Amino acid sequence: MNRIFSLTLPTLLAGVTCVAAVAHAVVITPDYLVPLAEEMRTNNPALRSAEALTQAAEAEVAAVRTWEDPHLVMGGVAGNEGMRADEGDLLYGVEQKLPLFGKPRLEREAARAALLTENASRDYQFQKKRADLARAAFRTALAERVVLLGQQDLDWLDTLRQLQENNAPAGLTPLADVLRIQNERSRRLNQLETDRALLAQEKISLNRLLNRSAQAPWPSLELPPVAGAVPYSARLEDLALKFEPKTLMQRQQAKQAEARVAVARRQSYPDVSAGVEVRNYSGDGSFRQEMLRLNMSLPWFNYGQIRADVRREEARLSSAQWELASEQAALREDLHQLTLQVDAARRDALLYRDQIIPRTEATLDNLRSGWQAGQTPFREVLETHRALLEAQLTLDRSIANQYQGLSELALYCGLGDLSALPMIGAEPESTPDKTPTANP
Repeated sequence: MNRIFSLTLPTLLAGVTCVAAVAHAVVITPDYLVPLAEEMRTNNPALRSAEALTQAAEAEVAAVRTWEDPHLVMGGVAGNEGMRADEGDLLYGVEQKLPLFGKPRLEREAARAALLTENASRDYQFQKKRADLARAAFRTALAERVVLLGQQDLDWLDTLRQLQENNAPAGLTPLADVLRIQNERSRRLNQLETDRALLAQEKISLNRLLNRSAQAPWPSLELPPVAGAVPYSARLEDLALKFEPKTLMQRQQAKQAEARVAVARRQSYPDVSAGVEVRNYSGDGSFRQEMLRLNMSLPWFNYGQIRADVRREEARLSSAQWELASEQAALREDLHQLTLQVDAARRDALLYRDQIIPRTEATLDNLRSGWQAGQTPFREVLETHRALLEAQLTLDRSIANQYQGLSELALYCGLGDLSALPMIGAEPESTPDKTPTANP
């Protein structure tokens, strides 16, 4: 039994080393995520594309003309010399389309509505990407935790394997226990390699969102404490219906469709242009006559086509309005489901943190003492250790799931980022959790 106690000390030291490494990890907070989101705003290709479309829409507003380009008119008259001398045979003049019936104003309003739509689309893309960034960060922190616990578990298994293999020749350890610990270590080593690959993949996802090199380094990330409860409420629904970015974008799309309907209806009004025409005689260049002209189109001959244009734009308006209504109805359902998921993740985290993990740790301590005294089978120690490890992983998964859900909830409520979560009651606990680590 002396060898058992002598080999337990290195394991404890290994556990302390791992905990010390975690102490240097960066806890994911709004202050940490905000600079990353701003970096993503300027570097992410999809967001840069949305910004370019917004700039194009701004240029479109400036490009709408109140006065069309004037038309220069030039020509000549063929005839006998007397007629040409009397009336003039050189014609020149200018013609200008008049901005009547509010047509340029409506075109400009339609362009402004398109600009507002692009602005709303850009904001929606950014808010969506910001939620993606937060979720990716929490997944990375969870993957870091999985690797840490796996490494601690491997260290514990290595110590036990060495102990069992040293005691086996003397008959102090059953061969079945030696086989069991060897197989368990092999499975853990294989799983740890997989977990490290998954962690690398999560960091690649973060780098992709920020348009960094795929292998750009990241500090170790750590999950924050369990956040407060967020019950479903009428206030929460009201925030979502008013400020959810996709809803704002679709509402603006409906306004843009209204502006296009107004433009289509105004096409039934005629286009009017005014001009002046001057005639001179080519023989001596002397002035002969001047005429003022007023031209008007007759759109009524294409009344059926104009009505078809109006019906098309009205149908697009109706489609945009129905899409908005559908999105609002789905938003209510999604919001209710999301609050349930966030609440379930929070309750799971509290259950494992406050009840299951402490009970399992106490039971494992008792079983370990019994095994060292030769009164408890090693199999029970190993199974309880597995239960503790799974409980710790479940706690971390629950915290990560809660914050991923809160990131989505912040998007739904138009809160921007996690710094606004206290507005809906999701403030992290003031005292950080003492998240358990694998106890050898």
